[in-house]
Amino acid sequence: MALLIVPSLVGRLLLGEEPTGIAIPVARVAGIALIALGIACWPGPPRIGMLIYSATVALYLAYVGVAHGLTGPLLWPAVVLHAILTGLLALLWFRDRPGAT
Repeated sequence: MALLIVPSLVGRLLLGEEPTGIAIPVARVAGIALIALGIACWPGPPRIGMLIYSATVALYLAYVGVAHGLTGPLLWPAVVLHAILTGLLALLWFRDRPGAT
């Protein structure tokens, strides 16, 4: 959670240097991945963790591209790929729920 909220503090405590520039969004994506991994390891279907990761990363990368103007050649393809993956995982989750027809 700390990587999402204060990645500069985590970088300073772990490595002795504050991350700057592009390292901040990369640290936040790593924080999202760690939280999703924790959710995937809880009892229940691990697909939920994958769904949360993919949806959150798609939203965060889109936010970084729009609000901060960081745009590399693979940013928007990554957003689209995560959005498609989120849709497919959500479709499987709704289909495999108990009581779904």
